[in-house]
Amino acid sequence: MLRLTSEGRKIIKERPKRIKEASKEIEAFDAEALQQYAVPGRYDFVNIVLVPNNDAIIRVSIELGSRGTVYIMSMLAKPIEEYLSILKK
Repeated sequence: MLRLTSEGRKIIKERPKRIKEASKEIEAFDAEALQQYAVPGRYDFVNIVLVPNNDAIIRVSIELGSRGTVYIMSMLAKPIEEYLSILKK
């Protein structure tokens, strides 16, 4: 989930296509943006991102967050079947 900073809002207002450009940037961190949703409210966007491991999402969060344009909150999600198989171990 992403929340824009004041600087991020300014950039989006000036260059709306920047939203989609960020999805392409995360590929450099072995991640893939599957979906983007605008969710005005507490957060501005929800991005569904596929990563090979937790290290990759940490790298994405630090890199994008260090630019000062977004605040990022990451949540790990597992399909229910995988979750259940973990519980059986």
